[in-house]
Amino acid sequence: MLGRKLARRLAHDGALGPAPISQLSLVDAVPSDPLSAVLDISEPGAAAEALATRPDVIFHLVAVVSGEAEADLDKGYRVNLDGTRLLLDAVREVGGGYRPRVVFSSSIAVFGPPFPEAIEDDRATTPRTSYGTQKAIGELLLADYSRRGLLDGIAIRLPTICVRPGPPNRAASGFFSNIVREPLNGREAVLPVSEDVRHWFASPRSAVDFLVRAATLDASALDDRRPLNMPGLSATVAEQIAALRKAGGEEAVRLIRHEPDPEIARIVEGWPRNFDTRRAHELGFRAETSFDEIIRVYLEDDMER
Repeated sequence: MLGRKLARRLAHDGALGPAPISQLSLVDAVPSDPLSAVLDISEPGAAAEALATRPDVIFHLVAVVSGEAEADLDKGYRVNLDGTRLLLDAVREVGGGYRPRVVFSSSIAVFGPPFPEAIEDDRATTPRTSYGTQKAIGELLLADYSRRGLLDGIAIRLPTICVRPGPPNRAASGFFSNIVREPLNGREAVLPVSEDVRHWFASPRSAVDFLVRAATLDASALDDRRPLNMPGLSATVAEQIAALRKAGGEEAVRLIRHEPDPEIARIVEGWPRNFDTRRAHELGFRAETSFDEIIRVYLEDDMER
């Protein structure tokens, strides 16, 4: 979803920062239109094929998402860890001074409880899920390869991206989008956790802005601290529902069915709820400040017609 939105943004802008875009290669493991290649970068040799055009910027968005990574340990590590390592090694093996900017989509799942009131930039990563662990390892690899001068990496720890368009995916966080998107389109949605659950959100539009900003950021501003917590807003499920009521009325809210799921509740309990992202703000990253605004972005960008 983010890759498709990012590709549209880059094609529309025609440039990344001051540099014009001469070629855009889109690579995914699942066939869709348009793609430059269908490749699984966790397979030996696939990453090298993906880098055949020697791109100046690589957006690494590949991931087995949270719920699936927790349910299938082997698949999560094969894609999220092995795939990342193979991609970074493929960059290293090009040699000849090739040193692209690599933007790695990490996650707030790298943090685990106990949580402070707001997580600050220097908080240690203590993930409580396999997905969070895999993302944390990816951050360390990116930082080490950058330290060695093999690439120029930046990891952006994305909030839960909401409201996601399209059908539900296998992310444990998917219900945060489902309980807004489905009722706005006249469909029932399941809420598997209590309404007092608090979480950290940003819209797909903001996520694309984060990726573009990360691709053009002067690396000297990172001070060798390659991961960055992205801005967002902290909101409870109840606050989400209140914003839904404003946008779609009581009729939309009645389409939410409460159906507790202990496994999803367990996973979500291990995720952070609030951040102090002053470092990212100082570097020019911005996001929404209310859930009303997040719903407005969905209505403008992705609402089914």
